[in-house]
Amino acid sequence: MSKVVATVQSFALTLGAPGLFLVALLDSSLLSLPQVPDLLLIWMVTKHPSLWLLYAAMATLGSVVGCVGMYLLARKGGERVLRKMVSAERMARGRATFQKWGLLAVLVPSLLPPPAPFKVFVLLAGVVQIPLWQFIAAISLGRGVRFVAEALLARWYGQQAITFLDENLRPVSLGLAAVLVVGALLWVLIRQRRTQHAGAV
Repeated sequence: MSKVVATVQSFALTLGAPGLFLVALLDSSLLSLPQVPDLLLIWMVTKHPSLWLLYAAMATLGSVVGCVGMYLLARKGGERVLRKMVSAERMARGRATFQKWGLLAVLVPSLLPPPAPFKVFVLLAGVVQIPLWQFIAAISLGRGVRFVAEALLARWYGQQAITFLDENLRPVSLGLAAVLVVGALLWVLIRQRRTQHAGAV
């Protein structure tokens, strides 16, 4: 697998932004490339800081496209497809989390690096057939925040960002996830209060 990762990474570097799109797509679909899109994004931004937003957008778009492919596969094949990819115990835990938290079960893992489970929630989203546009919005937000944050760190701190994220990617991702969760909860509470106020009037 290490040879495959090295080959994909080398090929992506020669393509530039389209290569980053391809790597992110593969990582979010059937082929796992742990941390490769993140480190590749940072390396590219350090070489071409002015293109940081383009690289973040390509990584986000590639990840969204890969996730949509997995979602559609699970939506068509249902639990039969899911059982072939994950254990029954992991599937049960994922389903319970998904039923409790809904789209947050996709949004939060989309921010987290490996070994945090992510694809199981993508597949479950297809199995339970949540609306496709909601799924795309959640993945776009989660991956977008993650890749934009990494691109900005690379732009501001250059090569030091690679070392920093290589050692601290998980706590940084957890921090971003916490911010998004708090924001989502506040939005839900504000919406509920507005609905209650409108009903009272």
